[in-house]
Amino acid sequence: MARTKPVDETAASKKLGPNFYKLLVASAISNFGDGVRLTAIPLLAATLTRDPGLIAGITLASTIPWLLFALTAGALVDRLDRRRTMWTMQVFRMVLMVGLCVTVLNDLTSTGMLVMLYIVSFLLGVAEVMFDNSAQAIMPSVVRKDQLQVANGRLYAAEELFNRFAGPPAGSFLFVAAAAVPFIVDAVSFGLGAILIFSMVGSYRPARDAAAPPTKIRTEVAEGLRWLWKHKLLRTLGIMTGVHNLTSNATFSIFVLYALEILDLSEEGFGILMAAMAVGGLVGSLTGHRLARLFGDGVSFYVITLGAAGVNLIIGLTSSAVVVAIVSVVFGVGISWWNVIAVSLRQSIVPDRLMGRVNSVYRLLAWGTMPLGAIVGGILAELFGLRAAYFFSAAGLLLLAVAILPVISNHSLAQAKAEADS
Repeated sequence: MARTKPVDETAASKKLGPNFYKLLVASAISNFGDGVRLTAIPLLAATLTRDPGLIAGITLASTIPWLLFALTAGALVDRLDRRRTMWTMQVFRMVLMVGLCVTVLNDLTSTGMLVMLYIVSFLLGVAEVMFDNSAQAIMPSVVRKDQLQVANGRLYAAEELFNRFAGPPAGSFLFVAAAAVPFIVDAVSFGLGAILIFSMVGSYRPARDAAAPPTKIRTEVAEGLRWLWKHKLLRTLGIMTGVHNLTSNATFSIFVLYALEILDLSEEGFGILMAAMAVGGLVGSLTGHRLARLFGDGVSFYVITLGAAGVNLIIGLTSSAVVVAIVSVVFGVGISWWNVIAVSLRQSIVPDRLMGRVNSVYRLLAWGTMPLGAIVGGILAELFGLRAAYFFSAAGLLLLAVAILPVISNHSLAQAKAEADS
């Protein structure tokens, strides 16, 4: 079996370069704003309605762009300057947040405000499709291949610390103080992030053969589809991530109601509970590459999947906020650990000229299931109560762990990396 050379984390960190740290700081600032919004929008929705279907509809609106636009976005990312795309999307999201803030201050009717939340959530999702595809495609041009796990770990650590740990409690407290304030904070964070990304030096437009005849978007999309579908390992990982995201969105879409009604938490308590997952996510981000070396990349996926199934089962059975907070820490470790391995693996294997398109196909498989998860979560909550989504998720993840046995192993992942390097 091919062995991966251990990463010298200290040496790698010193050589990541100024462009990476601009990207890292931009990510930290923007993720704080995202974390503030992560609790503010569900809390705002919960003041308008307690209907699980309508609440889940906001998650559906924010995630369905991955199903609708991921493939087109990937082709565009392989044509456009990725840095320019990223700061442009930041500015667009800043404008959306300013608009939402103005709407909240105008004190619309419940129906009008819900419609506005659906529209803004959908447009934020469209911008996220373009931004996230560009952000993952740009990384191999910012750091070396052997630095990818360390660099991605730093980015996910920033995301967990600011998006899931610092942001959600701040969002809940700011929302209680004044409903519009969280959205002002988010708008400012997008603006600052845009400035930092704009300041990155160099060109990040993917190389294209100038002599080659021009091609249509659909032709380029088809090329990305064929490449990923022929790569059995990455195709399987995309489907695996899709199952994880379906089950997690089934629970997340109704989580605000679960916290307020079953755990009997206040709005501030909901924000603190959201931060518990970030504690684990931060640990997983900083130690994901070490855990991958300890277990191996392949075995890591099994450990994470079985752990997530256990977490969902426990949450479905308990009414204790303390228990939910503890297992949420475990769940957070798994999410970041998974992301560090999976994203770095794709960035190591996929050719740069195809990075945007293959990432978009992968994320269509991985993220295209999130709207379905929101629908499933809302329906299960309506028919069987708020706990049902957690039992559904636990069963789905257990079945996934069994299904991937013939494909995923330490050997298969090491072999895929070696073939890409040859």
